[in-house]
Amino acid sequence: MTAILKNFIGGEWVDGSGVTRNINPSNTNDLVGEYAKADKAQTEKAIAAAKAAFPAWAQSTPQVRYDALNKISTEILARKEELGKLLAREEGKTLPEGIGEVARAGQIFAFFAGEALRLIGEKGASVRPGIDVELTREPVGVVGMITPWNFPIAIPAWKIAPALCYGNTVVFKPAELVPGSGHALAEIITRSGIPAGVFNLVVGSGSVVGQTLLEHPDVAAISFTGSVQTGRKIAQACVLSNPMKKFQLEMGGKNPLVVLDDADLKTAVEVAVNGAYFSTGQRCTASSRLIVTEGIHDRFVAAVAERLNSLSVDDALKAGVHIGPVVDQSQLDQDLRYIKIGQDEGAKLAFGGELLKRENPGHYLQPALFTEANNNMRIAREEIFGPVAAVIRAKNYEEALAISNDTEFGLASGICTSSLKYASHYKRNSESGMVMVNLPTAGVDYHVPFGGRKGSSYGAREQGSYAREFYTTVKTAYTYPG
Repeated sequence: MTAILKNFIGGEWVDGSGVTRNINPSNTNDLVGEYAKADKAQTEKAIAAAKAAFPAWAQSTPQVRYDALNKISTEILARKEELGKLLAREEGKTLPEGIGEVARAGQIFAFFAGEALRLIGEKGASVRPGIDVELTREPVGVVGMITPWNFPIAIPAWKIAPALCYGNTVVFKPAELVPGSGHALAEIITRSGIPAGVFNLVVGSGSVVGQTLLEHPDVAAISFTGSVQTGRKIAQACVLSNPMKKFQLEMGGKNPLVVLDDADLKTAVEVAVNGAYFSTGQRCTASSRLIVTEGIHDRFVAAVAERLNSLSVDDALKAGVHIGPVVDQSQLDQDLRYIKIGQDEGAKLAFGGELLKRENPGHYLQPALFTEANNNMRIAREEIFGPVAAVIRAKNYEEALAISNDTEFGLASGICTSSLKYASHYKRNSESGMVMVNLPTAGVDYHVPFGGRKGSSYGAREQGSYAREFYTTVKTAYTYPG
C-alpha cells in the first residue's frame, strides 16, 4: 500500500484532511503517489508558522541564507536524474526535458545563494546640509506561492529561492495535479538547515488553500503562475484585502514566431517545431502562432509537416521520444475542442490532431498543424496550451509585425531571419517581454528576467537579480549626526 506523503507545516510533517492521487499521464494505470490535502485550518497554521518565523529569518545573516540555498542546490543537482524521472512520470514531458528542468531548478538555487551575498544598499547626501540618506532593502514578510503543473519544479524554484534569499518566509501551494516534484523539492528544503516555519508546504485545491492565502491578513504577498482568469481573480482579491497584498502574476501567452523569406529554412523549422510542440506545447512561452511571409510559406509548411511526421510521440520515460502525453484528460479534451474549433472556423488541418494509442493507456495526441488561419480565429487568439499551432500567411515583414502584435498577450515572441535590419527592428518593436531571434520562443536562461506585457504578466519580473523588486521593499532612512 502506498504511503500518503504529508504536508510540511511549522517544521513538522503532518497528515491532511484528504488525499490527492497523482496519475502518470503516460500510463494512467500507474499511480505515482498519494499526497495529503491541506484544509483551511492547516493552511492557516502554515501561515501562522511562517509569520512566527519571519522576524528571525529576516534578520539572519547573508551567510546563513547562502549556506541554506547552496545546500538545496547541491542536493537537487546531485539527484537530477532521479528527480527528472519523477517529473517526467507525473507531468508527461520527456525524460531529457524533465532532467533539464530539475537541473535548472538547482541552478536557480545556486544563483540566489550568491544573490544573498550581493544584496547591498545605497548611501548619499540629502539636499539638506549635514544629513545622510540611506536606501536599504528589506523582506516583505510571508509570501504565498501558487504554482502551475507544467513546470512543477522549476517555477517553484524561481519563486522559493529568491523569497528565502531576501529573508521572506514561504507558504508553498504546488499544483494539485502534479504534487510529486513540489513535494520532493520541499523535502530537500527541509534538510537545508532553515529554521522551522520559514518554509511550509500545503498541497490542496485553489478554492481552499489558494483562497485562504488570498484572504489571510498575515500573508504579505502572493506570487502566482497560471491562467489569466485565475490571475485576475487573485489581483482583485489582493487589492481588496486588508491590508492590501503585493502580488505578482505570470499568466498566459499566444506567442508569435515570424518567419521571413530570407530565413534559413532548416533553422526556421527546428525553431518552430521546438517552440510550438516540445513539452507537448504545454508552455506559456510556446509559439502557437507561426506568421510566415509568402515567399517561404509553402516550403515552410511542407518542411514542418515532414518534421512533425518524424517525431516520436510516446511514453515520456522511453528513450528517443520527442513528445510525451498531454498532462490529463481535461487538458486533452480542451486540445481536441480547439482542434475542432479551428476546423469549424475554416482553417485547414494540414497535419495531425489525432488521438494516438500506445502500449499503455495514456493521453496521447498527435501534434496538430493548421494552415490558412487568420489572426481573427479563436485558434490564433486564445491560449490552447497543447501541441497545436496555426500558420498565418503574411505579405511582408510589416504585415507580419502587425499580426505579431495584434494580441492581448505579450509574453514571448520570435523571428527567423538572416537580416540584421529586420531582426533589430523586430526586437525594438515586438510588444512582448522576451524576444528571440533564430531561437525558439520557449527557452530562457535562469539568471535573467522572465516576464511579459499586456495580459501575460503583472508586477515585477521573476528570475535573476530583478526578482528582488518583488521580494523586497525599499526603506529610505535619514540621519542627522548633530
